[in-house]
Amino acid sequence: MPSTIRQIPLESATKHHSHDFHQIVITLCGSSEFEIEGLGGRVNAFSGCIVPANHEHFYSGNGYNRQLILDLPEDAPALTGEHRELVALFDAPRFFALDNPLRHYLAFVESELAQGFDTSAMSFQQDRLAATLLGSLKARLGASESASQRRLNLDQIDRFIRHHLADELRVADLAKLACLSEAHFSERFRVQTGLSPWQYVRRQRLHAARQLVLQSRLPLTDIAIQTGFANQSALSHAFRRSYGLSPRQLRQGVAATNTPLDSATHLAPSSTSGATSLASSAPSSGASVKTGALSFR
Repeated sequence: MPSTIRQIPLESATKHHSHDFHQIVITLCGSSEFEIEGLGGRVNAFSGCIVPANHEHFYSGNGYNRQLILDLPEDAPALTGEHRELVALFDAPRFFALDNPLRHYLAFVESELAQGFDTSAMSFQQDRLAATLLGSLKARLGASESASQRRLNLDQIDRFIRHHLADELRVADLAKLACLSEAHFSERFRVQTGLSPWQYVRRQRLHAARQLVLQSRLPLTDIAIQTGFANQSALSHAFRRSYGLSPRQLRQGVAATNTPLDSATHLAPSSTSGATSLASSAPSSGASVKTGALSFR
């Protein structure tokens, strides 16, 4: 059976099903939500997901959206013969983002689909277009899979966090750096660091706040705002949980247990602080949760 390439919007109501053919879904504009066998998250424009055959998946569209969908039977020319190695793309569900060359190729695919070939010619053309896209994806995803054992670039993530401490950081903001869905990013981040993204950002905020408390005379309210805490109360509560003393006590060099200042400065936030989920930790840390997105503030 030949491959089929189509463009459709997804309804906002969540639906789910499975089918006996492989599928690639690429969001052309707007965004969508996909969950494939428990792996999922928001898929923004020029990002997509790989849905292996017989994998149940949940999906919905967000507002105005348009999706490019490739339906690929196992016996399609794009997955057999000289292209048979491409079926390895569907060994497991995966999310991906298109780089600039692939975005240009996508525009070419759309222009070809708009040509209006007759039925037989269109079938062959769609398989040729699909095979080129699959080959390009496999080259990129295969290389990224082996590179540094797919480790996240923590230096890049750290720089982004430092530059946006005062902003409302979300899991999606960090996941975008790694071209991953929120769920996939969070899973890999915890495996690599032992912390959830929220715990990690919170620790960075605390470290930056401690440096400002010790090295500046800024009012504590200003320090809280500059490091992303909701207010001075949220900053003080986080300090007590992680350091055992308030920012004011740290600045004065006297902890609740009469700890000298030079000892207090060596205290570090506990890596297990806030180990509960982001939503359940929010009241105690000044974090807020927005519908459909996890927020670090």
